[in-house]
Amino acid sequence: MTRSPTAPRAVFVDKDGTLVFDVPDNADPARIGLMPGAGPALAELRRAGYAIVVVSNQGGVARGRFSEDALGPVWRRVGALLAPYGVTLDGVYYCPHDPAGSDARYAVACRCRKPQPGLLLRAAVDHGYELARSWLIGDILDDVEAGNRAGCRTVLLDAGGETEWRPGPWRRPTYVARDFADAARRILGGRGGRARTTLRRLRSSSWTRPEA
Repeated sequence: MTRSPTAPRAVFVDKDGTLVFDVPDNADPARIGLMPGAGPALAELRRAGYAIVVVSNQGGVARGRFSEDALGPVWRRVGALLAPYGVTLDGVYYCPHDPAGSDARYAVACRCRKPQPGLLLRAAVDHGYELARSWLIGDILDDVEAGNRAGCRTVLLDAGGETEWRPGPWRRPTYVARDFADAARRILGGRGGRARTTLRRLRSSSWTRPEA
Protein backbone atom coordinates (compact mmCIF):
# COMPACT_ATOMS: atom_id res chain seq x y z
CA MET A 1 0.00 0.00 0.00
CA THR A 2 1.33 3.46 -0.93
CA ARG A 3 1.82 5.81 1.97
CA SER A 4 0.08 9.17 1.76
CA PRO A 5 1.91 12.09 3.37
CA THR A 6 -1.45 13.82 3.91
CA ALA A 7 -3.22 10.92 5.65
CA PRO A 8 -3.86 11.48 9.37
CA ARG A 9 -1.31 9.94 11.70
CA ALA A 10 -1.65 9.21 15.38
CA VAL A 11 0.26 8.51 18.54
CA PHE A 12 -1.59 5.80 20.43
CA VAL A 13 -0.91 6.01 24.16
CA ASP A 14 -1.52 3.35 26.79
CA LYS A 15 -3.22 4.73 29.90
CA ASP A 16 -2.17 3.00 33.13
CA GLY A 17 1.55 3.14 33.79
CA THR A 18 2.18 5.18 30.65
CA LEU A 19 -0.04 8.25 30.47
CA VAL A 20 -1.09 8.17 34.14
CA PHE A 21 0.29 6.52 37.25
CA ASP A 22 -0.70 2.88 37.53
CA VAL A 23 -3.27 2.45 40.31
CA PRO A 24 -4.65 -1.08 39.81
CA ASP A 25 -8.36 -1.33 38.97
CA ASN A 26 -8.88 2.36 39.68
CA ALA A 27 -11.98 4.21 38.51
CA ASP A 28 -11.72 7.08 40.99
CA PRO A 29 -10.86 10.29 39.09
CA ALA A 30 -9.36 11.81 42.23
CA ARG A 31 -6.60 9.19 42.22
CA ILE A 32 -5.52 9.86 38.63
CA GLY A 33 -2.32 11.79 37.94
CA LEU A 34 -0.26 12.30 34.81
CA MET A 35 3.09 10.59 34.51
CA PRO A 36 6.02 13.03 34.62
CA GLY A 37 6.55 14.83 31.33
CA ALA A 38 3.46 13.38 29.65
CA GLY A 39 1.70 16.71 29.11
CA PRO A 40 4.57 18.64 27.47
CA ALA A 41 5.61 15.63 25.36
CA LEU A 42 2.11 15.05 24.00
CA ALA A 43 1.77 18.78 23.31
CA GLU A 44 4.95 18.62 21.22
CA LEU A 45 3.68 15.59 19.30
CA ARG A 46 0.34 17.28 18.68
CA ARG A 47 2.08 20.39 17.33
CA ALA A 48 3.95 18.09 14.94
CA GLY A 49 0.63 16.93 13.51
CA TYR A 50 -0.09 13.73 15.40
CA ALA A 51 -3.53 12.90 16.75
CA ILE A 52 -3.41 11.68 20.36
CA VAL A 53 -5.47 8.55 21.05
CA VAL A 54 -5.68 6.57 24.29
CA VAL A 55 -5.85 2.77 23.94
CA SER A 56 -6.41 0.99 27.24
CA ASN A 57 -7.25 -2.41 28.66
CA GLN A 58 -9.91 -1.96 31.34
CA GLY A 59 -10.31 -5.54 32.49
CA GLY A 60 -11.55 -4.29 35.86
CA VAL A 61 -14.98 -4.18 34.23
CA ALA A 62 -14.87 -7.94 33.54
CA ARG A 63 -13.49 -8.57 37.03
CA GLY A 64 -16.38 -6.70 38.65
CA ARG A 65 -14.19 -3.94 40.11
CA PHE A 66 -16.12 -1.12 38.41
CA SER A 67 -18.75 -0.62 35.72
CA GLU A 68 -18.32 0.73 32.20
CA ASP A 69 -20.34 3.75 33.30
CA ALA A 70 -17.61 4.58 35.83
CA LEU A 71 -15.10 5.10 33.02
CA GLY A 72 -16.70 8.27 31.66
CA PRO A 73 -15.49 10.42 34.59
CA VAL A 74 -12.07 8.78 34.28
CA TRP A 75 -11.65 9.90 30.67
CA ARG A 76 -12.92 13.38 31.53
CA ARG A 77 -10.34 13.61 34.33
CA VAL A 78 -7.54 12.60 31.96
CA GLY A 79 -8.72 15.22 29.48
CA ALA A 80 -8.81 17.87 32.21
CA LEU A 81 -5.24 17.05 33.26
CA LEU A 82 -4.02 17.39 29.66
CA ALA A 83 -5.95 20.59 28.89
CA PRO A 84 -3.41 22.99 30.50
CA TYR A 85 -0.84 21.72 28.00
CA GLY A 86 -3.14 22.39 25.04
CA VAL A 87 -3.67 18.67 24.45
CA THR A 88 -7.09 17.39 23.46
CA LEU A 89 -7.62 13.66 23.12
CA ASP A 90 -8.73 12.73 19.61
CA GLY A 91 -10.09 9.41 20.79
CA VAL A 92 -10.34 7.00 23.71
CA TYR A 93 -10.60 3.28 22.96
CA TYR A 94 -10.78 0.73 25.73
CA CYS A 95 -11.33 -2.99 26.14
CA PRO A 96 -13.58 -4.08 29.04
CA HIS A 97 -12.91 -7.79 28.53
CA ASP A 98 -10.87 -10.34 30.45
CA PRO A 99 -11.25 -14.08 29.79
CA ALA A 100 -10.62 -14.70 33.50
CA GLY A 101 -13.23 -12.17 34.59
CA SER A 102 -16.16 -12.83 36.91
CA ASP A 103 -18.81 -11.07 34.81
CA ALA A 104 -19.92 -13.44 32.06
CA ARG A 105 -20.86 -10.54 29.78
CA TYR A 106 -17.22 -9.51 29.59
CA ALA A 107 -15.31 -12.72 30.41
CA VAL A 108 -14.59 -13.48 26.77
CA ALA A 109 -11.63 -13.72 24.44
CA CYS A 110 -11.63 -10.76 22.07
CA ARG A 111 -9.62 -8.89 19.46
CA CYS A 112 -9.54 -5.64 21.40
CA ARG A 113 -7.64 -6.65 24.55
CA LYS A 114 -3.96 -5.86 24.09
CA PRO A 115 -1.70 -7.52 22.95
CA GLN A 116 -4.34 -7.91 20.24
CA PRO A 117 -4.48 -4.89 17.89
CA GLY A 118 -8.24 -4.37 17.76
CA LEU A 119 -8.34 -1.02 19.56
CA LEU A 120 -5.85 0.53 17.15
CA LEU A 121 -7.49 -0.99 14.10
CA ARG A 122 -10.89 0.33 15.17
CA ALA A 123 -9.47 3.83 15.69
CA ALA A 124 -7.84 3.69 12.25
CA VAL A 125 -11.15 2.79 10.63
CA ASP A 126 -13.04 5.47 12.55
CA HIS A 127 -10.60 8.30 11.84
CA GLY A 128 -8.65 7.23 8.75
CA TYR A 129 -5.28 7.07 10.51
CA GLU A 130 -2.45 5.65 8.43
CA LEU A 131 -1.01 3.09 10.81
CA ALA A 132 2.34 2.84 9.03
CA ARG A 133 2.93 6.52 9.88
CA SER A 134 1.62 6.19 13.42
CA TRP A 135 3.21 5.22 16.73
CA LEU A 136 2.27 3.52 19.96
CA ILE A 137 3.75 4.38 23.36
CA GLY A 138 3.31 1.83 26.15
CA ASP A 139 5.02 0.63 29.29
CA ILE A 140 4.74 -3.14 28.75
CA LEU A 141 5.44 -5.50 25.89
CA ASP A 142 1.75 -6.34 25.45
CA ASP A 143 1.37 -2.71 24.34
CA VAL A 144 4.31 -3.06 21.98
CA GLU A 145 2.87 -6.24 20.50
CA ALA A 146 -0.49 -4.57 19.86
CA GLY A 147 1.21 -1.67 18.10
CA ASN A 148 3.43 -3.89 16.00
CA ARG A 149 0.52 -6.12 15.01
CA ALA A 150 -1.44 -3.06 13.92
CA GLY A 151 1.44 -1.94 11.70
CA CYS A 152 2.65 0.99 13.82
CA ARG A 153 6.09 1.81 15.07
CA THR A 154 6.42 1.43 18.81
CA VAL A 155 8.12 2.95 21.85
CA LEU A 156 8.50 1.04 25.10
CA LEU A 157 8.50 3.52 27.97
CA ASP A 158 10.94 2.23 30.58
CA ALA A 159 8.76 3.14 33.56
CA GLY A 160 9.05 -0.13 35.47
CA GLY A 161 5.77 -1.57 34.24
CA GLU A 162 7.23 -4.53 32.39
CA THR A 163 8.26 -7.30 34.77
CA GLU A 164 7.97 -10.52 32.75
CA TRP A 165 10.03 -9.63 29.63
CA ARG A 166 8.35 -12.43 27.69
CA PRO A 167 9.80 -12.50 24.16
CA GLY A 168 7.89 -13.16 20.99
CA PRO A 169 7.78 -12.35 17.28
CA TRP A 170 5.83 -9.08 17.77
CA ARG A 171 7.28 -7.87 21.05
CA ARG A 172 10.39 -5.92 20.05
CA PRO A 173 9.86 -2.15 20.20
CA THR A 174 11.18 0.22 17.58
CA TYR A 175 12.71 2.27 20.39
CA VAL A 176 13.08 2.11 24.16
CA ALA A 177 12.66 5.47 25.93
CA ARG A 178 13.63 6.40 29.46
CA ASP A 179 10.77 8.92 29.89
CA PHE A 180 8.06 10.72 27.94
CA ALA A 181 10.36 13.47 26.70
CA ASP A 182 12.71 10.82 25.32
CA ALA A 183 9.77 9.06 23.67
CA ALA A 184 8.72 12.28 21.93
CA ARG A 185 12.29 12.88 20.71
CA ARG A 186 12.41 9.37 19.31
CA ILE A 187 9.15 9.80 17.45
CA LEU A 188 10.15 13.20 16.11
CA GLY A 189 13.50 11.90 14.89
CA GLY A 190 15.83 13.16 17.60
CA ARG A 191 18.67 11.32 19.27
CA GLY A 192 17.28 10.90 22.77
CA GLY A 193 19.11 8.94 25.41
CA ARG A 194 18.78 5.20 25.85
CA ALA A 195 17.44 3.17 28.73
CA ARG A 196 20.55 1.05 28.96
CA THR A 197 19.36 -1.48 31.53
CA THR A 198 16.23 -2.18 29.54
CA LEU A 199 18.18 -2.52 26.31
CA ARG A 200 20.46 -5.08 27.93
CA ARG A 201 17.39 -7.06 28.97
CA LEU A 202 16.05 -6.91 25.44
CA ARG A 203 19.35 -8.01 23.90
CA SER A 204 19.60 -10.93 26.28
CA SER A 205 16.21 -12.33 25.18
CA SER A 206 15.49 -14.52 22.17
CA TRP A 207 13.89 -11.80 20.08
CA THR A 208 12.72 -12.31 16.53
CA ARG A 209 11.81 -9.52 14.15
CA PRO A 210 8.08 -8.94 13.49
CA GLU A 211 6.89 -10.18 10.14
CA ALA A 212 6.56 -7.58 7.40
